[in-house]
Amino acid sequence: MMHQHRQLGTGIGWRPEIAAGIEQLPGIDWVEVVAENLGPDHLPPPLTRLRDRGVTVVPHGVGLGLGGAERPDPGRLVALARRAELTGAPLVTEHIAFVRAGGPLTGSPRVEAGHLLPVPRTRDALDVLCANVHIAQDALPVPLALENIAALFSWPDDEFTEGEFLSELVERTGVELLIDVANLHTNHVNRGEDPADALDRLPLEAIAYVHVAGGVEHDGVWHDSHAHPVTEPVLQVLRELCARVSPPGVLLERDEDFPPIAELAAELDAIGRVVDGAREVVRA
Repeated sequence: MMHQHRQLGTGIGWRPEIAAGIEQLPGIDWVEVVAENLGPDHLPPPLTRLRDRGVTVVPHGVGLGLGGAERPDPGRLVALARRAELTGAPLVTEHIAFVRAGGPLTGSPRVEAGHLLPVPRTRDALDVLCANVHIAQDALPVPLALENIAALFSWPDDEFTEGEFLSELVERTGVELLIDVANLHTNHVNRGEDPADALDRLPLEAIAYVHVAGGVEHDGVWHDSHAHPVTEPVLQVLRELCARVSPPGVLLERDEDFPPIAELAAELDAIGRVVDGAREVVRA
């Protein structure tokens, strides 16, 4: 399956709390913004300034729930498509997750989880996910990439590993992948899954870009907090990925407890050294 690679470069998750600092960061090629936090017809002035100077803006959705049993909500798809057009984005991204359940078809109240919940790695769940992805792709004006999530638990009776599930998803839908190396590390600590095994099974040519984020371990559980510095184990998963493929883009996520912008710049430098170091090894 052929994927059209676009070189995004080095990016950071755009958040209003650090908007001023992001404008001052050197070497930022692109930013990712939570799609649901954007208005339908205008961008915040700092994002407009970034876009006007050539920084790519990518909407990152959190509310579609493509892994849920119901078909994607048409209103949510229209909203995401509008954000893609508003930002002039080359792609949009979402998660391999479900976020709601219940409703009229089930006879039970609708429940919004407020959290990204893992999709069972079964043939039936994959069938539903693929159908929903096709619907989303048809509704969007640009390609869609989906992110592997972090999970605190596994559903029983898995029929696929993470790598097998993602590979089958790509084969059946042509969707691109947003690989979060922090989430692979989270699943290593919390679910005993080997990141290298997942990477070995991934269709690497489908990777649109990569997320890197910080977290913290408490009592043997890894919390994908996006509120702590990026750790060496997460950078090691990034090294493993970059040893296999040169990712078109790498992005640093931070969602709260924002440090001084100089600390984020240092984290971006550390990420850049990993990516550049892997490229040097490949060239050698």
